[in-house]
Amino acid sequence: MAMEKLGSKQVEEALAALDGWSLARDGAAIERRFVFANFNEAFGFMTRAALAAEKLNHHPEWSNVYKTVDVTLTTHDAGGLTELDLKLAKRMNAFAAR
Repeated sequence: MAMEKLGSKQVEEALAALDGWSLARDGAAIERRFVFANFNEAFGFMTRAALAAEKLNHHPEWSNVYKTVDVTLTTHDAGGLTELDLKLAKRMNAFAAR
């Protein structure tokens, strides 16, 4: 089942409830920078997020430098943001709060 692209109002409402996330310049993705105390914490976060992404079959665009993880979420098949992006963003926020 293909995911449906969210409308601009849905995206705006979702971002209001997603701490730390912002709309990317192109409007087709959300992004967030996570900063941890050290590399070990950053890598642990990425490991938990990778397992969640695999379960959702929805994988982030991300990069890691030492204690910083930059994440971009979008659903390429839908040409923008879908519920999958919001689910993964919420899970990532929860993992980062640990």
